[in-house]
Amino acid sequence: MKHSPLRVFEGNFTQQPAIPQDAIDAAVEVLQGGRLHRYNVASAGELSETAALEVEFASYQSQRFCLACASGGYALQLAMRAFGLESGEAVLTNGFTLSPVPGAIAAVNARSVLVECTDDLVLDLEHLKQQIVASKSRLLLLSHMRGHIVDMDTLCKILQEHNVALIEDCAHTMGATFNGRKSGSHGVMSCFSTQTYKHINSGEGGLLTSDSDELMARAIVLSGSYMLYDRHVAAPSPEHFSEIKLQTPNCSGRMDNLRAAILRPQLKRLDANGQHWNERYNALASKLNQAGNAIVMPKRHPLAYEVPSSIQFSIPRYSDEQNQQFLQQCSERGIDLKWFGADQPKAYTSRYDSWQYLEHAPLPQIDAVLRRLYDCRLPLTFSVEDCSLIGELIVEIDSAIA
Repeated sequence: MKHSPLRVFEGNFTQQPAIPQDAIDAAVEVLQGGRLHRYNVASAGELSETAALEVEFASYQSQRFCLACASGGYALQLAMRAFGLESGEAVLTNGFTLSPVPGAIAAVNARSVLVECTDDLVLDLEHLKQQIVASKSRLLLLSHMRGHIVDMDTLCKILQEHNVALIEDCAHTMGATFNGRKSGSHGVMSCFSTQTYKHINSGEGGLLTSDSDELMARAIVLSGSYMLYDRHVAAPSPEHFSEIKLQTPNCSGRMDNLRAAILRPQLKRLDANGQHWNERYNALASKLNQAGNAIVMPKRHPLAYEVPSSIQFSIPRYSDEQNQQFLQQCSERGIDLKWFGADQPKAYTSRYDSWQYLEHAPLPQIDAVLRRLYDCRLPLTFSVEDCSLIGELIVEIDSAIA
């Protein structure tokens, strides 16, 4: 008797959608004009592509100011420098995040104080309160890791009670909301990424938003505006720069007009694409839910609207041997999973004990969560049917191992 061949998924987990034609046309126009530098305009009063992107993203976020820069990681550094951190100062941040977050803290010569996460992959607010008291930190750099949003109302109340400021890392939550407010509108500054695997794609790039005249004026000068800050439109008025321009170093990291031109048309599609990501997430999640309690997914807060460009799940019962079998069989059947529990970092996946430049105590909750936590990208090149098939294959593989 012949057995039917095993089903294999043939999609590419790293292939993003093509840049839209109107974005390509805008990029070509910039290239033909030759004015790629954000301050190189043809005439006085002309709005560069970068300045226009800043205006449009500030409006999208319902915030006063926006600054476009070279990367999401650079935006994090700008925000902390603008905040005025002192050398060696403690900064609270997620113990479960990606390495550019503690890397940005190290880059501004500050010290990371790591906070535990819950089973739902968000900041543990009880441990946060303990770390606030122990560290006496005046700043939380909050990473909305993998798009999961903590109870922002409760978090902001805790921070207000302890006089701790908030900078949000929204690399995974562009377009998301909590209780009707855009992710990134809760802190003194917020940082976004436009790296290829984020919600809008310019290869690399970052966006920084704020409602603070002082913080944004500092950030603009820090970013490399020289004395051209008056060419920023989504920016404080000139009088806010009068002293800051002489007190603030130039740490150049500007976005160029080519990337801004590529991003502006994508921003118009962001909300529609958010719905598309949720359709794909829900299709895969519905299949994983058929495994019952064997496969566990983090719960979303009921007030959160997330834009999930990836999905996470855990299979707690696995032994080490079963875990390796699962990863190997998923790979053989075309499913590219990242595993957060590996002893050694791989590609973009690492955990807090891999960051040996940090001083930190063990984080047993995170250790337990990451032990069998898997991560799967959901590029919009996948159809809803593709995502259903991926879920079916994962459940099928798990059933065979069980």
